[in-house]
Amino acid sequence: MKKTMLATALALGISAEAVAMSDTPETGYTETRYPIVLVHGFLGFDQLVGVDYWYKIPETLQEDGAEVYVITVSNTNFPEVRGEQVIEQVEEILAVTGAEKVNLIGHSHGGPTTRYAGSVRPDIIASVTSVSGVNKGTVVADTLIEWSDNSELFGNAFELFISGISHFVALASGNDKELAPVDSVRSMTTEASLVFNAAHPGGIPDTACGEGDYEYNGVRYYSWAGAVPTTRGVDPLDLITLTFSQFFPEGVANDGFVDPCTSNLGMVVRNDFVMNHLDEVNQLLGIHDLQETDPLAVFRTHANRLKNAGL
Repeated sequence: MKKTMLATALALGISAEAVAMSDTPETGYTETRYPIVLVHGFLGFDQLVGVDYWYKIPETLQEDGAEVYVITVSNTNFPEVRGEQVIEQVEEILAVTGAEKVNLIGHSHGGPTTRYAGSVRPDIIASVTSVSGVNKGTVVADTLIEWSDNSELFGNAFELFISGISHFVALASGNDKELAPVDSVRSMTTEASLVFNAAHPGGIPDTACGEGDYEYNGVRYYSWAGAVPTTRGVDPLDLITLTFSQFFPEGVANDGFVDPCTSNLGMVVRNDFVMNHLDEVNQLLGIHDLQETDPLAVFRTHANRLKNAGL
């Protein structure tokens, strides 16, 4: 089935990044009505130096019947630009599969990215799920942009640093889409998020830590998030989330990049998983707190939730 779909995709001129990863359904537990499309976050990728961004997540969903696509968008850019790239690739997926809609799942900056797609093209989006999305901004972006605006020295150094990482990720992952590193960070500030949310309000809660509309303009909205910056000392990526957790005021829960309350969207599955921002997508190589919920189990359960909702 996979080879047939790949051949069909190539015949239609569809990029390899928008080719299905699905196999024949087995148990049907994750067999959603519409394909699932995974959208990475800030500085994200499909695969980088042999490491998958969504480590074992597509395979886990496929095993029980889901049809899963991993797409790539600009690793740094405005959510509107990234969202248009999502729409373009979703249209390709629909052309190949004959499906009417897709279920989008976006991590981090993939939250507002997928929300944009659901907002402007509700006719082809069945649901949007935000995994620790920067839906109301993050203090990390607020602080970095404030420092950049108030210090030319820091601003220049920050632009050089973030641009270097962004271009390296793009080159190493084979992603040639347009980059806008500093603008991408600016789009994740609280101020910019307020403007974005006014234009694309679907699923956004009215309260500080509540739920939003479960359905808006025909699109279902869901979210979940972790709430701790570190989980296992053996994971080298914990150093990254621990460092950025220092930007948050004392006593404010966070996953190392996002306050879980600000990530809430639509139906909140949970916003207190014992996971950091990278554990949520099963990084690095599946290292997570072994005494707590497995990220793969969260994705499987959510696929079943979508299935039971007729999505």
